[in-house]
Amino acid sequence: MCEEVQKKKVLSCIQPSGMLTLGNYLGALKNWLNMQDEFDCTFAVADLHAITVRQDPVKFRSQIYSTCALLLALGLDPNKSTLFIQSHVPEHAALSWLLSCNTQLGEMSRMTQFKDKSAKHADNVNVGLFSYPVLMAADILLYKPDFVPVGADQKQHLEIARDIAERFNRIYGEVFTIPEPYIAKTGAKVMSLQDPDKKMSKSDDNLNAYVAILDDRDTIIRKFKRAVTDSEGGIYVSEDKPGVSNLIGIYSAVTGKTVKDTESEFSGLGYGDFKLAVGEAVADELAPIKQRYEEIIKDKSELERIYKEGAARAEKVAAKTYFKAMKKVGFVL
Repeated sequence: MCEEVQKKKVLSCIQPSGMLTLGNYLGALKNWLNMQDEFDCTFAVADLHAITVRQDPVKFRSQIYSTCALLLALGLDPNKSTLFIQSHVPEHAALSWLLSCNTQLGEMSRMTQFKDKSAKHADNVNVGLFSYPVLMAADILLYKPDFVPVGADQKQHLEIARDIAERFNRIYGEVFTIPEPYIAKTGAKVMSLQDPDKKMSKSDDNLNAYVAILDDRDTIIRKFKRAVTDSEGGIYVSEDKPGVSNLIGIYSAVTGKTVKDTESEFSGLGYGDFKLAVGEAVADELAPIKQRYEEIIKDKSELERIYKEGAARAEKVAAKTYFKAMKKVGFVL
């Protein structure tokens, strides 16, 4: 009789701080779907992280609902994976305090995202903005994942989570699994449509710089028609052609064609035809997601059932890790 092979654990979180973009979809979320069969996956809507920037309460609540619904519309299956809202599992905030007392001030001061966000939100440089990598460490370590999918902008945060876990284990005894970064075999790095030297971001002030997953077809095509290219002509990947290279990468990612095939397909054509074709391909890819989202978001009771059941499953795992850590430190339980 064959023993069932236990799946490796994966943990990933996403903030509900604005509408998710094509960059989120091609760079990360599409890979989440592919991981569900291979791994034991836990996915969280990281609402606690979002309040390092001041939020409008009504809009914030709506964004949390929308993010949950959109993840389901993308194809996350609550029967295969655990999907929950971070703030519904209180062990996240509780373990964050425990870990904060085992994290050095110098470690936090070296976090590059704190410097970047402080410059962007100079009117609200709060303690949470400074220490949120510790909360991120708590998010990760509670579930003892083997892997955490990370992009280049989050690699530093996983490294500090590993450092904190190793220090805690060394001082108090083994509690936390030391997670490894998970680098997806596929996943496009999608750049801004208006400034292709920087990453596509949902927080960009220029609405033409990003495509939201829930944009309608006309809006998507219009944004691609306005995408920055260059004055040289020629549709091929080159460091000297970041705008065109970005569009080729996007087209290849949504159609499944290789870069070489994409270059051949549009050889001799002008930028106008090329940008229209990319826009139409993206619109075709995102249309079914938008349709499913509109169905899911209307059924708030079913949505609530899914994320509450997910939180209950998540808390069973989180509480076990948290109380073990508390016991190791010496608290009376």
